[in-house]
Amino acid sequence: MIQYLLFDLDNVLYSARFGLEEKVTQRVMQYAADYLRLSTEETVILRKEGETRYGTTLEWLMAEKGFTDIEDYYRAGHPEDEADALPADPELRNFLEALPCPKAILTNSNREHVDRILGRLGLENIFTHIFDMRWNSFKGKPRPEVFQRALGALGTKPDNTLFIDDYPRHVNGYIAIGGRGVLLDEFDVHKNYPYPRIRKLEELVNFLQ
Repeated sequence: MIQYLLFDLDNVLYSARFGLEEKVTQRVMQYAADYLRLSTEETVILRKEGETRYGTTLEWLMAEKGFTDIEDYYRAGHPEDEADALPADPELRNFLEALPCPKAILTNSNREHVDRILGRLGLENIFTHIFDMRWNSFKGKPRPEVFQRALGALGTKPDNTLFIDDYPRHVNGYIAIGGRGVLLDEFDVHKNYPYPRIRKLEELVNFLQ
């Protein structure tokens, strides 16, 4: 029986068609390229090589490239107007409020970004906890300890907490620790994904038993 819902934020609580996360990625990669004094193309290749070791670009820069200015990184990647084009979603709020389980967010982003998104969507006071990168000591999904720390704070276990994310690696990581995970695949990209997969959040009601 599912007792808690643990959501990713970007491209999960709002549609990927708005392009917000894509723009964040572009800003972050440009920032990393400027820091490394490389082209964006070279930086993307280097980042790909470290993708299996680090869930986020920030982790990678800190661990392998001597980076320390975390707040500057966040200011560049998440400007104050980043979510201005995102419309309110009262139907989503109604849907989330009607779900029978408490809800939390686990994101590889920072809290300021989360607050902007939730504010624009009109989803304030829906989630009992928000676990961002600062809370997780700048470690990100799909590290097992990131999931375990969040579950510990919620006072719940992997097998009775449903995790929803749009990255297969993240969902796979949660399933690997004994959790129940669902991939949100809005555009039907991962047709051969071997675990539960949905196209829209409303389908979550089928996984709450």
